[in-house]
Amino acid sequence: MPHNPSRGPRPGHDPSAVPAGGRFVTTTVEVEGREETKVVELPDFEPEPWGDDASLTIVGQRVPRVDAVEKVTGRARYTADIVRPRQVYAAIVRATIARGRVTRLDTAPALAIPGVLDAVSAPDLPRPIGAGGVKLFDTTVRYAGQPLAAVCADSETLAHRAARAVIVEYETEPCVVTFHDATAPGAPAIRGTPGNLVRGSPHIAERGDAERGLREADVVVTGEYRTPVALHTALEPHGALAEWDGDRLTVWESTQGIFRTRDQLATAFALPHTGVRVIKEYMGGGFGAKNGAGAHSYAAALLARRLGRPVRCVNDRGGEQTDTGNRPATVQRVSLGAARDGRLTAIVLEAEIPLGIGGWDGGPAAIYHEMYACPNVRTRETFAYVNAGAMSAFRAPGHCEGAFGLERAMDELARALAMDPLELRLRNVAERDQQKDRPYSANHLRECYALGAERFGWPTRRQRGGSDDASMLRRGYGVAAQVWGTGGGPPAYAIVKLESDGTATVLCGTQDLGTGARTVFAQIAAEALGARLADVRVIIGDTERTPYTGNSWGSMTTPSVGPAVRMAAEDARRSLLAAAAQIMGTEARLLEARDSVVRVTGGGAELAFAKIADALGDVMILGRGTRGPNPEHTAIMTFGVQFAEVEVDIETGVVRVIRIVAAHDAGRIINPTLAESQLEGGILQGLGYALFEERVLDRSSGVVLNPTMHDYKIPTIRDTPFIDAFFVPSSDTVANHTGARGLAEPPIIPTAPAIANAVADALGAEVREIPLTPWRVLRARDAGRMTGTRDEGRGTSNSA
Repeated sequence: MPHNPSRGPRPGHDPSAVPAGGRFVTTTVEVEGREETKVVELPDFEPEPWGDDASLTIVGQRVPRVDAVEKVTGRARYTADIVRPRQVYAAIVRATIARGRVTRLDTAPALAIPGVLDAVSAPDLPRPIGAGGVKLFDTTVRYAGQPLAAVCADSETLAHRAARAVIVEYETEPCVVTFHDATAPGAPAIRGTPGNLVRGSPHIAERGDAERGLREADVVVTGEYRTPVALHTALEPHGALAEWDGDRLTVWESTQGIFRTRDQLATAFALPHTGVRVIKEYMGGGFGAKNGAGAHSYAAALLARRLGRPVRCVNDRGGEQTDTGNRPATVQRVSLGAARDGRLTAIVLEAEIPLGIGGWDGGPAAIYHEMYACPNVRTRETFAYVNAGAMSAFRAPGHCEGAFGLERAMDELARALAMDPLELRLRNVAERDQQKDRPYSANHLRECYALGAERFGWPTRRQRGGSDDASMLRRGYGVAAQVWGTGGGPPAYAIVKLESDGTATVLCGTQDLGTGARTVFAQIAAEALGARLADVRVIIGDTERTPYTGNSWGSMTTPSVGPAVRMAAEDARRSLLAAAAQIMGTEARLLEARDSVVRVTGGGAELAFAKIADALGDVMILGRGTRGPNPEHTAIMTFGVQFAEVEVDIETGVVRVIRIVAAHDAGRIINPTLAESQLEGGILQGLGYALFEERVLDRSSGVVLNPTMHDYKIPTIRDTPFIDAFFVPSSDTVANHTGARGLAEPPIIPTAPAIANAVADALGAEVREIPLTPWRVLRARDAGRMTGTRDEGRGTSNSA
C-alpha cells in the first residue's frame, strides 16, 4: 500500500539525509498496512529479552489500573471537564447541503444575542488550514456537515444557539454520494480528479498467476460482499480547550497523538514547536478518529487568540457523527479457487471504496494477501471521492472490512467442498509472510484454532441445543480468523527518575486512550527497576513535560513505548545499584533490587530505595531509554480466531448473538485483565459492525439521516453476549525485548465475519451484506428458499 503523506513524518523531515552506520540509522516501521522510514537512535545497551522462561513478578500480573480510583470517583478530568479562568465556549457552524457554494454567511444575528462574543469564518484565518479533506471554513461546500464558521459565547448552550442563528445561503449543485454515481460517465467533478477517482487508483497487487489458479481449481466460488460506512461514536466527542499566554499556545485536547497535534497547530499559527503545548489527561475513546488537530482545535485556538481568553470547543453529537471520520463502505467481489482437498489455488478481489471527500487510500486488500497460504493472489482496489465526510482510520482499517468478504467467501468455499469451515482454514494456514516472503517473528495461529475450538465445543456444536427445522428460532455457528501487523517501532523515548523519597517517575510522551497504558508502563518500569508497583507513577500526555513518542495508532503503543520504558528503568537500576554498592561497601554485581529494596543476592545486608536517595542528597538518578529498530526481514503480526454462536428468528429476521469465544496470539501479555478488556471491547465493536451500525445518507441531498446516537445504533448491555476471550501464552522476543506485541485492533477483525458465518449457518442461506438488520436477514432467507438451497455463491466445479 503506498505511503500516505498526510499521516507520515512532519514536513521537512528527510530520513534519507541520515547516512548509513553510526549511532543514528534508518529503519522501516509498518503502520496499518503502510511502511514509513524512520530515523532511530541505537540504544546504548540491549537488555536480556523477557522470554517464556523469564522470572517476572509484576509484568504479567492482574494488577488494577493505576488510575482506577480517579475514574470511578469522577476525579479524572476529560477535556470537557477542564475549566480555566475566564473561559468561554465555541460552537461550529456546519453546512446543511452536500455540494455547492456559500453565497452569504451573515454572523450579525448571532453576534446580536447577549453573551455572544465573537465569530470567525474564512477571512479571519491567518492562512489556509486543511481539516477533514477540505480547507477550514471553505465557502465551497463538498459535504453536509462541513465547517463554515465558528462562534463564541459565555456558555456552551449559548454558543450552540448562536451557531443556529448564523444565516447561511447557498447556491446548490448536484451531489454524488455513492461510488457508482461518482464514477458514472458525466458525473460532476468533486475534487477536480478524472471520474472522481483517487490519485493512483486503482491499486493492483498480485503474486503468482491468479487466472491460472482459478483455471486449475477443482472448485471455484464467487460472491459479492458489502460493508457499510461505520462511525467511531466514541462516548467522548472531539474537543479542545485553547489558551494563549503571549505568543505561547496551550491546548488541552482529546487526542491520540499529542506531538502530531502540536506540530499541526504550530504550522497553522506559524509558531515554533516549542510555542505550542498539548496536554491530554484522560480520553473517552478515539478508535482512530483522533489522530491530530481538527476544526474544533483550530477554531478554539483562533478564537482564544482574538479574545484573549481560554476557549473550549467540543463537538455536539451531530458534528461528531458527521465530521470526524468514518470507516468507508466497500463492495468486494471475491473469487476463491481450491483443490478437492481444500488447498487454495487462487484468491481474487475486485473492490470499490468510496472514501468521502478525503482520507487515505486504505482498503480491504491487505488481508487477502496475508491471511491464507495461496500461491496466486490478485487484488484490485478502486477508490473514489464522494460528497460525504472524509474517511479516517478506524480500528483495524481495511482489515476489518476485508475480513468480512474473505471469511464469508471461505465459508462458502467450505460448503462447496462439503468440508468443515475450521478444517478448511487449518489446511491453509500461512506459515510465513507470503507477500514479502519473510518469516514471522512468531505465529501461534494453529494453537488459537485448537484452543478456541476446544473451549467453544466446535466438534460437538450440533449436539448442544438448537431447534428443529419447524422452529422459528434457528441456531448457527461460525468461525473467522485474523492477522494484523503489530510490531510497533521507533522513535520512542522514556525517562525514569528516582525521586528523593525513593519512588520512581516514568516520563514518556504517549497517550492513554483508556486502554491502560499508564498501568502497563508502570508494571514494565517497576519490574525492570526492581520497585514496588505502588512506588511508580507514570506521567504521559504532555508535550512539554515528556520526551517524544508517536501516535497511539496501529496497535503500536505497547510494543513501541514499552521497550523504551524498560530500557530507561534498566538504566536507572544500573545507577541505583552502583550507588548502593558504594554506600554498602560492596560490588554492584553482588546486588539485586526488588520491592524497592536493594539487597545482597542470596541474603544479607539491604537498603531501601528511599535510604539510597536520602544518602545521595541532591544527586538524581536518571535512566534514559529509547526504542531500537525493528528486526530486519521479519513480519511482526498478531493472530487470532473467534467462534460465534447465534440464534436467528427466521420469521422476524432478528439475530441474537449468544456467545463469542476468542483465542488470540499477541506475544507477552503485560496485564491479562487489561488485555482481556481490549479483546472484549473490540468484540463488542465488531458485534455492532455486524448487526447494527450503518451511516445512512439521503442519496439526493447527501444529508446524514442518522446523525445521533439515538438513530445510529451501537450495542448496549442488552446486546452483549457471553464472551470467553483469552490469549495463547507466548513471548515474542524477536519482535522486541519485552516480548509484547500490540493487541488493540486485532479483536475487532474476525467478529463480524464469525457472526455472519453463524447467521448463514442458521439460515441455510448465504448472507453477503452487513449490518445484519432484520430486512437483510429475511432477504437472505428468501433468496435461499427461492433457489431451494444456498444462493448463487455455492460454487462451481472445474472438474467433470
